[in-house]
Amino acid sequence: MTTLDVRSREAAAPGPAPGRSRGAWAGRSLAMYVAGILLAGVTLVPLVYVIIGGFRTTAQINDKPAALPNPWVTENYTATLGSGSFWRQIWNSLLIAGIATAVAVALGALAAFALSRYTFRGREAIYTLFTIGLLFPIGVAALPLYLLLRQIGLLDNPLGVAIPEAAFALPVTIVILRPFMREIPSELEDAAVVDGATRFGFFWRILLPLSLPALTTVAVLAFVTSWNAYLLPLLVLSDPNEITLPLGVAQFSTEYTQDTARIFAFTALSTVPALAFFVLAQRRIVGGLTGAVKG
Repeated sequence: MTTLDVRSREAAAPGPAPGRSRGAWAGRSLAMYVAGILLAGVTLVPLVYVIIGGFRTTAQINDKPAALPNPWVTENYTATLGSGSFWRQIWNSLLIAGIATAVAVALGALAAFALSRYTFRGREAIYTLFTIGLLFPIGVAALPLYLLLRQIGLLDNPLGVAIPEAAFALPVTIVILRPFMREIPSELEDAAVVDGATRFGFFWRILLPLSLPALTTVAVLAFVTSWNAYLLPLLVLSDPNEITLPLGVAQFSTEYTQDTARIFAFTALSTVPALAFFVLAQRRIVGGLTGAVKG
């Protein structure tokens, strides 16, 4: 039997049916779409219920919990937007989250630069230590952290919340930035050195601009995490004028226990800043995480 005959028989052998493979692919796609819709429903339905509940009265909610507003009431939202404490809590959260994000990104970028571009003894051990920090919950350190902040006089101080939050954001910052910076070609660094740039000059002028997607990712994650933090501000802040928005929501819920509609309005408005910030930066987040995974 010649080679040509063997090839002819192999070509004529039956292969997988195109219709069957297409059907299996369509079934998997349908399952993925259904799972995505269910996940979106589980996530969005409570949020939509809270937002719509803010346009109702407490009597309407007690009468028909799942009905639409009839009539639509805006007093709950206008009362919250006209409250000075609400805007003061937003400012406190913005200040603390901004400081925590700036410190975490600045220190994390410097540490990731050293761990990705330098070779020295113990480098991988230090990186592993930061990786283990991802498993360290803030609740475990609550008591010693409170005692330390009291000893150095940072209780009822925004820095007493921002600095620990930045410290807890460092592990994820370094874990994302290090592989991203590591993938930047060393030829760029060699060319910069030849042109007279120092190590820090290369870091500041070349490495940071090229790492902008990853920097945006870690900045958004640090900001949103700090904005939503509850336990640490609860331990550190006792002055009503210094509390953050999550504490304000809990305090408002306790103060207006019987006014469910107004609590819904306050809660819905409190989610807007972080949600808007996250939505606007979602493409940057995906880009930074993709680069980190590739690294």
